[in-house]
Parts: sequence; structure tokens; C-alpha cells
Amino acid sequence: MKSYQKILSIFLPLLIVSALYSCSNSGSAASNTAPKVFTTIKLAPRQAEVNDDYPASILGIQNIEIRPKIDGYVEDIYVDEGASVKRGQLLFRINAPQYEQNVATAEANIKIAIADVNAAKMQVDKVRPIVEQDIVSPYELKAAQYTLDSKLAALAQAKAALNNAKTNLSYTTIYSPADGVIGILPYKIGSLVSSTTTNPLTTVSNIESVYAYFSINEKQGLDFFQAAKGGTMQQKLNTLPPVTLVLANGTQLAGKGKIETASGLINSNTGSINIRATFSNPGGLVRSGSSAIVRIPKTIPDAIMIPQKSTYQIQGKIFAYVVDTDGKVKSQELEISASPGQLYVVDKGLKAGQQIVVDGIASLREGLQIKPQVLNADAVYSNP
Repeated sequence: MKSYQKILSIFLPLLIVSALYSCSNSGSAASNTAPKVFTTIKLAPRQAEVNDDYPASILGIQNIEIRPKIDGYVEDIYVDEGASVKRGQLLFRINAPQYEQNVATAEANIKIAIADVNAAKMQVDKVRPIVEQDIVSPYELKAAQYTLDSKLAALAQAKAALNNAKTNLSYTTIYSPADGVIGILPYKIGSLVSSTTTNPLTTVSNIESVYAYFSINEKQGLDFFQAAKGGTMQQKLNTLPPVTLVLANGTQLAGKGKIETASGLINSNTGSINIRATFSNPGGLVRSGSSAIVRIPKTIPDAIMIPQKSTYQIQGKIFAYVVDTDGKVKSQELEISASPGQLYVVDKGLKAGQQIVVDGIASLREGLQIKPQVLNADAVYSNP
């Protein structure tokens, strides 16, 4: 009996400790199986303001190649690369003495022609009275008159040659045909140039306003113009909203632009439509030949939008967790059409009335039971 009590006194405390530990583990297990709280939102259609971006190349409204019309050596250059010039400003002088000599020769030929005309007139004046007196045949007067006409024609020809020589001589000085900015100067003083020279002497770019050329594919073009108001293409272009020019450093050009033209043909090689937008360029900040992005605003009246942070990607596909009526989550693949700010516009995969998990999606797994805490959607969209 004493031995039994002794054994009992040893094992009874162990049994009590074991029971308490079992109860403790049971309580922990019960707490671990309790659903966790995750913030969610219910989806509803909203108006979305989105932007479509298109890479564009920039050209000035005028890009004029300055080329020599005569052969000669560059004698003087009166401008520098990047300089602003006005219409009529002197740019180059070409040394071509042969044209000066052509002018001198033409002037001398005129003097000869004038002398010939005067001599022919004298002959006519001499023959006329003796013809009238029937001393000589009228044939003599006609011959003298024809000689005078020939000399007058020769004088006119000499004057035309002088004008042509002066025109060629005027080509030795080259003036700017428009206001603009000087491009590169590939030829220096002393360079031999001609009308057949491959490169121009320079270019003058009028960048008071600039053209932004960009392309959209055939499907985008159909969607783009079908959504625009108007009966004709020009009416549709006139009703398009103002567009923004995003420069290479990410800043936006001050002031909006306007889409003015769309090519009438689709490029058979690329399947694209060429479009031109015009922007005012105060201060000449944007230079011809630069690259930029044309940003076109678009309004989607009934869009399903979700925060980007409520999605995840696998192999380039975008997913979100949808909460079913039992509080279980299910991953859903999405098709995204635009990204206004920190939001996605969902084309396919979600619909109004569904509930999605907003935060903490990294700890979710397929079929996990959660306790949804529904947030006010306005707060989520205003501060995604």
C-alpha cells in the first residue's frame, strides 16, 4: 500500500502537468485556426481618367535646307550652330569670281548691242527719205528695218544675259529664308561647295511651334476615331481633346497641343496610321529632331478599377484575390487596359459587386478562409 501511494505521489504531478500542457496546446491550435482579418473593398463602376502614351518624333514647322546654287569656296560664315536667326539675315558668302566676270562681260555686250542698234537706226533713217523719193527700191528700207529689229533683239538678249549673270552673282550671298535656329555647319571657311554637294550648308528650323509625329496601329485607330464625335474625319479631329507633350526628361511642355492630321493611308508594312499633333514652343525649348511622348487623355465612364497593390504577377500575368460568400479567397487572372496613377483599369476578370483583398496579399493562398474587413472604396481610390 505504501509503495502504491509512493508511485502515485510521483506520477500524479506529471499527469497534471501533461494535462495542463495539452489544454494549452489545444487552445493555441484553436487560436491558430481562427480566420485572419484582411481589408477588402467591393467593386463598383467608376469614371476613370486615363492616358494613352505614344512615342513621337519632333520636327519644327519649317525645316529648310540651305544649299548653294553655284560652285565656289565658302568665303565667310556669319552665324554659328544653334544661333537664332531672322528672315533675310545674312548666313554665308561664297567666293565665286567667275560670276562677277560674267556680269562685266554681259554689261560690255549690252554696250555693243546698243551701238549696233544705234547704227541700225541710222541706216533706217538714211534709207527712208531716199525710198520716199523713189531713188532706191522700198526693198532697201525693209532690209534696214529688219536689221534694226535684229539688233534690238540682240540688245534684249544681252540684257537678259546681264540679269542672269546678276542673279548668279547674287547666289554668292545666302540669306535666311525664315525665322529659325541654325543647325550644324558641316562646311568651314575655304570648303569647296556646289549645287550638287551632298550635305546642305546648314538647316534653318522654325521651332516657334513644333510638330509631334506618332503612329497608332489599325485597331487603335478604329477605336480612336469611332469614339470621337463628328461625321467626317476632320470633324472628329476637331473634337479630340487637347494633348500633352512629355519631354525626354519626363517633364511636360507648358501648354497643350492639338491633333490636326491623320494620314489617309495605313502603312502596309507596319499596319500603322501616322498622326501629327502641333504644340506651341515658347522659348524654343524643344528642338527639331528630338524625341518625346504624346499623351492623349481618355475618359472611361464605367470602369472597374483596383489598386495596383492588391494585385500580384506570375509569368507576366496579373492576378487578384476575390473573396467568395464563404469568406474564402480565390485567385483571379485579370486583363488590364490602363493604369491611371496607382490604379488598374480591369477589362476582364472582375465585375461590379465582387469583393477583393486590398492589403496583405503576400500572405494569402488559394482557398484560405479570411475575415473580410470592408473598407470605404472612396478612401481607397482617393489614396491608393
